[in-house]
This record gives sequence, structure tokens and C-alpha cells, in this order.
Amino acid sequence: MTSRLIAMNTTRAVRLTECGRIADNFYTRLVGLLRDKQLEYGDGLWILPCNSIHSIGMQFVFDAVFLDKNLRVVHLVREMKPWRISRMVFSAHSVLEVPAGIIFQTGTEIGDQFEMGRDIVSGLR
Repeated sequence: MTSRLIAMNTTRAVRLTECGRIADNFYTRLVGLLRDKQLEYGDGLWILPCNSIHSIGMQFVFDAVFLDKNLRVVHLVREMKPWRISRMVFSAHSVLEVPAGIIFQTGTEIGDQFEMGRDIVSGLR
């Protein structure tokens, strides 16, 4: 059994991820999205704790939603290109990385409230 991250913008009543992953330990935070060639629609990576990100060594463009401890949006990066470093967002506690264009498609804005949840998936079909 595995768990999938569901990231919901409750202010806009839209999901940003349905099968996301969580990076909350040294190894998963270190690797991040470096092994991915792209992010599919519904996928994403929630990095915590985190208040700055980079795309050094990455092969694709992505969006990033910076969240405070209460899961309120405090900063947005649209279409972060490879080999870039974000600014440090001191009020951020975590960052949700999603496919490029998702911030625009969902209408996500600074101040929006998020909920994060896990959906348990059985390996049986």
C-alpha cells in the first residue's frame, strides 16, 4: 500500500495534485524531482520544511506554491525554468511543486488556503 498526496486549494475549490508525493526527510528532500523527466497532470511534490527551492539539474519547467505553517499561499513561482534558484521566502514553511501552468489553470493566488491529505492506495486492482 502506498499513499498519494492530494493538495486542494480550498479557497478556489480546486485540486492541484491527486497523486502527489511528499518530501519530508533528508533523502527525499535531497532528490526532490531530479529523477523525473516531467511532471504529469495531477502529480506534484510537497517539500517540507522548505522556504527556498532550486531547479539545478532538472529537465523541465514547473510551478511552485510556497505555503506558510497554516497552509496559506505566501509566494508563487510560475514556470520555473531549469538551473534557477528561487528567492528565500522567510514566511514559507513548505513548497508544493506542480506541473507548469497549474497556478494559472487553478487561479491560485497569494492568500489562498490549502488542505493537504493522503489517499491510501492498495496495490490490488
